[in-house]
Order: sequence, then structure tokens, then C-alpha cells
Amino acid sequence: MSRAVLWDLDGTLVDSAEQHYRSWRETLGSCGVAITRQDFLGTFGQRNDSILAGWLGPDVSPERIREIGEVKEALYRELVTAEGPHPLPGAAEWVRRLDESGWRQAVASSAPRRNVEVAVEALGLARHFSALVAAEDVRKGKPAPEVFLTAASLLRTPERRAVVVEDAAVGIEAARRAGMASIGVGVSGLDAADIVIPSLLDLADDAFDRLVPL
Repeated sequence: MSRAVLWDLDGTLVDSAEQHYRSWRETLGSCGVAITRQDFLGTFGQRNDSILAGWLGPDVSPERIREIGEVKEALYRELVTAEGPHPLPGAAEWVRRLDESGWRQAVASSAPRRNVEVAVEALGLARHFSALVAAEDVRKGKPAPEVFLTAASLLRTPERRAVVVEDAAVGIEAARRAGMASIGVGVSGLDAADIVIPSLLDLADDAFDRLVPL
């Protein structure tokens, strides 16, 4: 029976925090809204509609949220194109190794699809993923489990045979609700994961096999 690894993108495969923060700060600044780095850090793993509703208040229209979000994401992609993505230590090596070992793999992200495509192509990892699931593919973002359930379905893998790799607490919660094992990559807020590591470089060689044996 197949086994699958479902990767979050930002903060798990790529270190994109600074580029996201700069694009949010500039976009919202042009709208007369100032955000701090702490404001930004509190939004990890969320979709733009949730982020902007929190920052702009309940009276902002869906059209305005969409407009601001599109401007921000276009600026983010410009930064990634100009500066390149910054792969997190060990990420590319694990993706290639799992592919060689027969694991099916997908990116399951809260980011817009174009962001996911740009990052995966720039990292040179596109051929290792059988599916890309992005914000447009689900109705509810993390911590709802829909993004991971959709990815597992596309890979034709049962939920109990999938492992989620995440850096955000909302993503770990989404994996739990999906009935999937999880690996938390980071230093805080990930205690609910089955395995917690500061970096993918610290992941034991048999970690995935222990979570979902053959």
C-alpha cells in the first residue's frame, strides 16, 4: 500500500519569512496600515483571507481582501524571482531521498497556487511532487484538515498512510484532524506533533518509516 509525505511550503521547505514580511509591510503600508514583525509572525500557516480579516477588521469586504492579497502576492513573487528562494537545511535532500525510496509526495500549502509553483520550480524539486495543493483548492484553510485530505486523495493514499511535515501549530492541528502522523519542524508551538525537531537536519534516518511502516 502506498505511503505519502505531505509537505507544507513556507517555513518547512523554504525560508520565505523575510520575503513575506517585506511584501506584507509594503503592501499594507501603501494602504495606510502598519504591521509589526510580531503581527506577521502570529499569522504563520494561515490563508490571506484569514490574515487580512484579522488585520483590517470585520468590516473589510471580500473584494478588498482579494485585491490587497493579490498585490501582496505579486510583490512576493517578484522578490522570490529577484532573490531566489531560500531552501531550508535538509529539505531538498529529504525530498529526493523519499522519492528514491518510493514515497509519494505533495506540497499542501495555504499559499496561492502561483506562489507554490514558483517556489517548487525555483527549488528544482517539481519532478519529485505528484501533486500541489494550494489555497485555491480548498474552502477552509488550516487548522481545518481539508488541504491534507485533498493532497492524500490526489496521491491515492489513505490518511493513516500519510505523514505531514509542518512548521506551524495550525498545520499540526490540521494533520491531527485529518488522522495523519506529523513531524513538526521548529522550536515552539509544535508539541502536538508525533516528532518535533529544530531542523530537518536533525531528523533520524528512519523517522518516516517509524511513523508509517511498510
